[in-house]
Amino acid sequence: MQITVTTRTRASTVAGFVALGLIGLGLVLPAFASRSLIQDLFFILTMLTLAQLWNLIAGYGGMVSVGQQAFVGIGAYAMFAGVILWGWDPVPAILLGGAAAFLLAIPMAFFAFRLQGAYFAIGTWVIAEVTRLVIAQWKTLGGGTGTSLPREATSDIIGVATIAEVFGLRDAAARDVLAYWLALALAVGTMAAIYALLRSRNGLALTALRDNDNAARSVGVDAGRLKWLVFLTAAAMTGLVGALIYMQTARISPDAAFSVTSWTAYVIFIVVIGGIGRLEGPIVGVLVFWGLQTAFADYGSWYLLALGLLAIVTMLFAPRGLWGLIADRTGLALFPIQRRLTLTSEGASNA
Repeated sequence: MQITVTTRTRASTVAGFVALGLIGLGLVLPAFASRSLIQDLFFILTMLTLAQLWNLIAGYGGMVSVGQQAFVGIGAYAMFAGVILWGWDPVPAILLGGAAAFLLAIPMAFFAFRLQGAYFAIGTWVIAEVTRLVIAQWKTLGGGTGTSLPREATSDIIGVATIAEVFGLRDAAARDVLAYWLALALAVGTMAAIYALLRSRNGLALTALRDNDNAARSVGVDAGRLKWLVFLTAAAMTGLVGALIYMQTARISPDAAFSVTSWTAYVIFIVVIGGIGRLEGPIVGVLVFWGLQTAFADYGSWYLLALGLLAIVTMLFAPRGLWGLIADRTGLALFPIQRRLTLTSEGASNA
């Protein structure tokens, strides 16, 4: 009799094939999809990536940050600086966004990790606000009013001419396709990396640290190293997403790039509604968020009222989120991380 440890389930196997099919469809979608659909998918993919990254540090790492807008903003401004000040092409300049966010995360973590609970959340928000105020003094990049990417930079972005020729698109639509493909790559890469982390020994240690810090430390978990690893990685990836978002919009200002509503409050809403601490949760949450935004786009403040009402109802009747409600009733797990002992000789499974 041989005992093996596995996380795979029948549902996860099916989900894996479906995911591969959706990725393949996503790659060829610009050949027949409208420009508005490509823009909607870009929004969904970028918000999904931000939500998965926040879910990693808060849902799995137990670090509830309210300062993620700092990494979005600094990543976007670093990309703008690379293009305007140093003449970089916007696509490779996106990497500057990840590097800048990583560097900002070091002092932020140094101070925030000395705080606990609500103080940690408030501390990250304060640091994000200080960063916004500092960036607003950067006169070369527009100061408090912001600036736009130069027309010559947006007209000569790597790959745009090829996409325009292949798909018969105008340059503006071709830029949307390029941004969409980059967003798809970031979303897929982020989810794959998080899933791989959670299935590793570090993933077990991370969830143990979230559930009981003292107990995890007592069995040898290096809490400091794990927190630094997760926080810095999430910051760098968030910076990449921020740079990509503002490469696509080609216009930036401190208030927009460091908006706590757009890049943190909405992200937290997506994760909480979908299901915090579950990879499937942000997927459900971002679809609900996009659906509400689309349905109430012409109703002004009613949109915010609908978001608030849904959040209240969900917290009352499904505190584990919509996906948590589904999983509790069906046992379904598309991205399982729970270890199972399998008796291979008898074909039996013992959860």
